[in-house]
Amino acid sequence: MKNILCLASAVFFQFSFAQVSGNINYQNQVRYQENNISVSVPLENNLVISIKGMANVKADKYVAIFSLTQVAETSDEVNSLMDKRLKSALDLISTHKGIETYVDMVSFVPVYQYAVEKKTFSRKTYNEVPTGFELKKNLHIKFSNPSQLNELITVLSKNEIYDLVRVDYFANSLEIVKKELMNKAKLALHEKVKNYEILLGETFANSRKSINDGFQTKLPTEMYKSYEAYNSSFLALTKLANVNQTNKSTTLYYQPVLDKEFDFVINPTIMEPVIQVMYEVKLVITKEEKIENKNSKSFILITPNGEMRDLNVSNSTK
Repeated sequence: MKNILCLASAVFFQFSFAQVSGNINYQNQVRYQENNISVSVPLENNLVISIKGMANVKADKYVAIFSLTQVAETSDEVNSLMDKRLKSALDLISTHKGIETYVDMVSFVPVYQYAVEKKTFSRKTYNEVPTGFELKKNLHIKFSNPSQLNELITVLSKNEIYDLVRVDYFANSLEIVKKELMNKAKLALHEKVKNYEILLGETFANSRKSINDGFQTKLPTEMYKSYEAYNSSFLALTKLANVNQTNKSTTLYYQPVLDKEFDFVINPTIMEPVIQVMYEVKLVITKEEKIENKNSKSFILITPNGEMRDLNVSNSTK
């Protein structure tokens, strides 16, 4: 008598999408945790075989976003000053080949200050009054060579444009890379299954199987960490001493996903921030469980000649 145990497996995927580094990282120091595929299956009578691969992909297009803020007393003046700064910057950028620009309107709001209202025999009253206008815009710049970013910063700084919010990375080959990851993982999975069959001395050809896979993409912005290096002097403090410490400089560095936990890596050596595409496939093999019938009995007949024969006798319960 055979019982086949069917087990359900669940897989959870999380995908992260972000940008490469910019000033946004100085405020958002949230680290993204590694997202792994998890298969919820009992260990008994199950064999889980996993293959993990990663590809480091160099970007071929970049989009840098710079933030502009302009304040003036009147709406006409604030628009005139903003347009002057943008036009001067765009004229200089247009001299560089292969660069595209786009201006994004963000906000246009009045600016308020407090005016003091003095009254005899009463407290001062502070009233908010409009004193001007604030205009915010974003300048998007698309380029293909990362070294062009230094040239752009030089051009923009001449027009008082300093705030680099972020830089997006794009690669046209991501779909091709994903197919390559899948093909390599399939070959590695077949090889691993064969090795398990050899080690266990059995075949999984007739076993129940389920498979789960998924991709994950990491872009450079979420892979930056903050770093502060300094050596403070030691001072024996007393209750009468006041110590004023200076502000220490904090910087950022790029920390990619390490390749130590992967079965294979495409383009393992990297010299610059890259798009990292990860792929994992898990094969769950459920072995058939043989359950013996405790009510069944076997009988042996010994003939007069001394021969032994098996008798098939089925027991019925009443």
